[in-house]
Amino acid sequence: MTAKLFVISAPSGSGKTTLCNKLLKDKLGLARSVSITTRPARKGERDGLDYHFVSEKYFRDTIKKNGFLEYEENFGSLYGTPKKFIASRLKKGLSVLLSIDVKGAMKVRKKYPGQSVLIFILPPSLNDLKKRLHSRRSEDKKAISTRLKLAKREIAYKNKYDYTVVNDRLDIAYKKLKGIILSEINQGA
Repeated sequence: MTAKLFVISAPSGSGKTTLCNKLLKDKLGLARSVSITTRPARKGERDGLDYHFVSEKYFRDTIKKNGFLEYEENFGSLYGTPKKFIASRLKKGLSVLLSIDVKGAMKVRKKYPGQSVLIFILPPSLNDLKKRLHSRRSEDKKAISTRLKLAKREIAYKNKYDYTVVNDRLDIAYKKLKGIILSEINQGA
């Protein structure tokens, strides 16, 4: 069986984290890649589970050591995928779930063209996305406006992905996403 990298991307507020957590709870045999970031933890986030929260110095030292599969700066913070973790899981034949932005996804595709499966999660509309971002109550109006502008740029990448899932209703979106993952895993068996 060929191990795969399942790359999930979506604009902030599209439900990407919720969908990824559901996939991991369903025991589909996916290893979760935990990104490294310099941003502070949000309420309820746990170090090592949601992200590895590190200093900017640590992050930049890891870049110098070529320790990331991909990394990007978003909203003034750095985010990266640890290279060793991905390589060790693939070597063991384990598929990996990555939740990363569109630029990172393009880098993964370039490095693992035959093993990466790119899935883009879309909100039902930009208006729905705006409502979701406001309901999180984690950012001010300016930050939400910035995220909405970025969302438009990210959505322009959707045609570069293998699959697109609209998260209009969580249960339906999850069923479609899980079906894609299982189909891809079975193709590699």
